[in-house]
Amino acid sequence: MVCIGCGVKVQTEDPSKLGYAPKSALEKETIICQRCFRLKHYNEVQDVSLTDDDFLKILNKVGETDSLIVKIVDIFDFNGSWLPGLHRFVGGNDVLLIGNKADLLPKSVKHNKLIHWMKESARELGLNPVDVLLVSAEKGKHIHEAAEAIEHYRNGKDVYVVGCTNVGKSTFINRLIKEVSGEGDVITTSHFPGTTLDTIEIPLDDGQALVDTPGIINHHQMAHYVDKRDLKFITPKKEIKPKIYQLNEGQTLYFGGLARLDYVSGGRRSLTCYLSNDLNIHRTKLEKADELYENHAGELLTPPRRDQMDEFPKLVPHEFTVKEGKMDIVFSGLGWVTVNEPGAKITAHVPKGVNVIIRKSLI
Repeated sequence: MVCIGCGVKVQTEDPSKLGYAPKSALEKETIICQRCFRLKHYNEVQDVSLTDDDFLKILNKVGETDSLIVKIVDIFDFNGSWLPGLHRFVGGNDVLLIGNKADLLPKSVKHNKLIHWMKESARELGLNPVDVLLVSAEKGKHIHEAAEAIEHYRNGKDVYVVGCTNVGKSTFINRLIKEVSGEGDVITTSHFPGTTLDTIEIPLDDGQALVDTPGIINHHQMAHYVDKRDLKFITPKKEIKPKIYQLNEGQTLYFGGLARLDYVSGGRRSLTCYLSNDLNIHRTKLEKADELYENHAGELLTPPRRDQMDEFPKLVPHEFTVKEGKMDIVFSGLGWVTVNEPGAKITAHVPKGVNVIIRKSLI
C-alpha cells in the first residue's frame, strides 16, 4: 500500500519513520500517511530522511524509460528552479517545458514574449524542449492546453513529471487530473519543499501512467535558508507589484535581512524590484549598510528572525557591471531587480551558497 499523498510505502509500526499511518487509516478508501495528513489539514511539516542521492536515483530511472518528460519550472524563479543537468537524465525522451505560476507576473507581461524568452533560456542551459507552455496551476489557467499538449506529445507513452521542490508540480498534476477526470485533490500539495517523497503513478485510460516524481532539492535556493514560518514572506501568492526606486550612487537596498543590493556607480537611475509583495525593502547609504545589518538583522531587517542569526550564513558579495540594454540581477528563490540602462555597477550580497546571476531582462 502506498500513500496517495506522497507516494511512499505505508507502514504502521514506527511513527518516526517515513510512511507511518495508524492502523485505523488503512480502513479508509484512500490511504494517506500521517505526514501528509498533518500537512494537508494543519500545514504542519515533518522533516524527511530522503537524500539527494535518492532523488538522483529516481531521475536516473526516468532516463531509462521510453516516455514523455514534462519539466515544470517556477516562472517567478526560473533559474533557481531549473534542474541542472536534466538533459543528461532524459535519455532520448522528448521534454515538454512548462512554466508554472504565470499568475504571479505583472499582467503587462506578454505571454508570447515570455515563451520566446523561456525557449532561448532553456537552449542556453542545454535543453531543447519539443514545446514550451505557460500555466497557473494554482488558478487553473491554461491547464486545458497543457493537457492537450501532453496527450499530443506523449504518443501513447507514459508521462513523467519532474521539477525542483516548490515549483507547484503536485498542484499542476491535481489540476490535470481534475481537467481530465473531474476528480479533486489526489496528491498532497503545500508550499513546503519536498512534499512528494516517492514516485506516484496515476493510471491513464490507455493503460499507460502519469508519474509524479519527488521534487529535487536545489540547495542554492533561498527557501532552504529561511525558517519554515517565514516561507510565506518570500513565496509570492499573488501578482507581483513592481517597486521602483530612484537611487543615487552609493545607496543600498536590503531585502529583509536575506539579501542586499549596493548601487555602486552609474549616476542617478531607477531600479525596479520584482519580489514578493510581503517582503520589506529597506533603503540606506552604502557607507552605513554594514553597520545597519550588524545592529538590526533579525529585527528591522527580517526575515531571518533574531533567534536564527547565529546559524544564518554570512552574506557574500557578487559584483556585476551592466554592459548592455536592460538586465536583471536575479536572487535565486527571492526575485530580481531590473537595471534599465547600461553603465551601472552593482554588488549583490546573498547568503553563502545562494545563487545570484545576471540575465537579459525577463520583462
